[in-house]
Amino acid sequence: MAGSDSAAFPEGVPCWIDAQLPDVEAGKRFYGGLFGWTFDPADPARPADSASPSEAGQGADGPYEGAAWARLGGEAVAALVPKRDGRMPTVWTVYFATPDAQDMADRIRKGGGQIVTTPEPVGSYGVVALAADPEGAVFGLWEAGTHPGFGSGRGTGTFSWVELYARDTATADAFYPGLFRDALFGPGVTREFGRAHISDVYPAEMPPHFLVHFGVQDCEEELGAVTRLGGRVQAPPFDTSYGRVAVVSDNQGASFALLQRRDGV
Repeated sequence: MAGSDSAAFPEGVPCWIDAQLPDVEAGKRFYGGLFGWTFDPADPARPADSASPSEAGQGADGPYEGAAWARLGGEAVAALVPKRDGRMPTVWTVYFATPDAQDMADRIRKGGGQIVTTPEPVGSYGVVALAADPEGAVFGLWEAGTHPGFGSGRGTGTFSWVELYARDTATADAFYPGLFRDALFGPGVTREFGRAHISDVYPAEMPPHFLVHFGVQDCEEELGAVTRLGGRVQAPPFDTSYGRVAVVSDNQGASFALLQRRDGV
C-alpha cells in the first residue's frame, strides 16, 4: 500500500482503513465518484506496496477474493473488502500501527479489552489483528513487515481523522492512553484520533464505535455528491475542534465522516 516515500508509522497512529461491503463493485462506483479513487483488483502476486492488511497473503480462493484497494494520485488510500457474513456490520475499520501485535494484544487484554481475531502473519507484509475496547468498539492492529501503511499523500479523499464515540468516557480515557500514550500525548505529536461522548442526543441503540473521517475541501459541497451517488446524510455539517464535519453513509450503509479542517489544524 505504501510507496517508497512512506515510512513505518509510530505505535498507536492510524495507518490503514478498509471497508467491509456486501458489494465491492457498488462501493467502487460510489467512492470513485465521490473521491476520484481508482481501483486495483486484489492480487496476492502483486508487490507488498499494493495490498492492504486485509488482502495481503490471501490466495484467489481466500476470504478476500474480490477485494480491491483504492488509489488516489498513485498512492493507496484504502481497501474495499467483500463482506462474507451477512450478519456482520457494513463498516469502515481503522488499523493502528504497532511494532509488536502480540505484545499489544496482551496489553489490550490486561486493560480490559478483547481480541476479536488473534495476531496472524500475512505473508511478508506484516501481522494483523482485530480488537475491541472495554465497551466493544472494534479497531484493527497492524504490525508492518514490507507493508507499512497509507501512502505518503494526504488530502482530499484520504484518511484525515478517526473519532471514537464512547458511552463511558472515563473508561475510554484510561484505556487508550495506556496503549497509545506517545501517539496521543508525545512531544510534537500530530493527533489523528479523538474521543466523543455518546450523549442522550444520539439514538439509544448506537453502539460505541470508531468513525473514519475523509478530508474534503468543502463539507457542504460534498453532500450533494453523496446523495447523488446513492448515499445518505446522517448529520449535516457541524463544527468541531478539528474542523467542520458531516456524517454520511455510502450506498450500502457504511458510515463515515467528511472533514473540512480548520486553518492551522
